[in-house]
Amino acid sequence: MRLALFQPDIPQNVGAAIRLSACFGIPLEIIEPCAFPVSNSSLKRAALDYGPQAVILRHDSWDAFLDSPDRRAGRLLLFTTRGAERLDRFRFAPGDTLLFGQESCGAPDHVHARADARVLIPIRAETRSLNLSVSAGVAVYAALSATGGLP
Repeated sequence: MRLALFQPDIPQNVGAAIRLSACFGIPLEIIEPCAFPVSNSSLKRAALDYGPQAVILRHDSWDAFLDSPDRRAGRLLLFTTRGAERLDRFRFAPGDTLLFGQESCGAPDHVHARADARVLIPIRAETRSLNLSVSAGVAVYAALSATGGLP
């Protein structure tokens, strides 16, 4: 199981994702460019004291992410408000990569086109969306629980 963030906008969400990665023992992949400067020191600040316990992989671009050797294994699952399958009905596999788009605008069409599946976290109709790091936490827990991968 892996967690991937496509060109994140908000450093605090990346920090929360680093903590999520460390707590659940899954790699975090950051697909650049980000809307903020990404350096080892900024990631360390955002992650608080969880950074050393997390596996963080940075990719210079979407194409570099797709070409990564780790990317060739498992399915690419895009979490989106334009999702096709509800989270509570989706069947996860241990090698899945859980991908999340930008906070400000989601994932562009070319990212949707490469996903093996699109997953929707159901929320009340009168609300727009969950925060990125909250969505990632919900998805990671559901996926690890379904595949027997919880610590």
